[in-house]
Amino acid sequence: MAESISVAKALNNMQALTHALWHAGWLAQFQRDPADVERLALTLSDPSTRHNFAPFLRRAAVLRGWARAASGETVEGISWIEEGIRNCRATGSMLEMPFLVALKAEALCLGDRTSDALQAITEAEALIERFENRYWSAELHRLRGVFLAAMGAEETQIEASFQEAIRIAKEQKSVSLQKRAEATYAEYQRQKASGSGGRAIRLPLC
Repeated sequence: MAESISVAKALNNMQALTHALWHAGWLAQFQRDPADVERLALTLSDPSTRHNFAPFLRRAAVLRGWARAASGETVEGISWIEEGIRNCRATGSMLEMPFLVALKAEALCLGDRTSDALQAITEAEALIERFENRYWSAELHRLRGVFLAAMGAEETQIEASFQEAIRIAKEQKSVSLQKRAEATYAEYQRQKASGSGGRAIRLPLC
């Protein structure tokens, strides 16, 4: 990522630079590094504003909102995310929408709005069915399991969500998402066996 950003700058290729910064921000989010996500989102906003790359400007707002929420500023973060998603829809940019809505769901969960987070997952899944863009399906099922566990839902629902996340990740040969789903499922089973959380079980978002 650093090399691609450096080359884009050296070539003064602003379109390549925005692509590189966006994917670097996405990677930093995978690594759960809110400080780096916010830094990259702010950096991405500059060329996106100067060159009127509207979709990347909106995505940068969502990344920044997630970073704010992950740093404890959930109200501000959710506001940034919702505005970014609303503006993305206005530009007709739908390719990354399942991922962006998943970030909104995470922020809502961090703000103790778990039922709203679950509703966001349902919204993202509807977008996937409409546009058949399934690259984030496994993670959405994993997050659904996390939110259902936090709400003390039926074990069968929670188990089904995690198992579907693992199945889809395997089918898509997504090693990282498979490992993430398996780790969360294992933690759920551990807490359930120990009975430490009662009916509601709090699981890490990553």
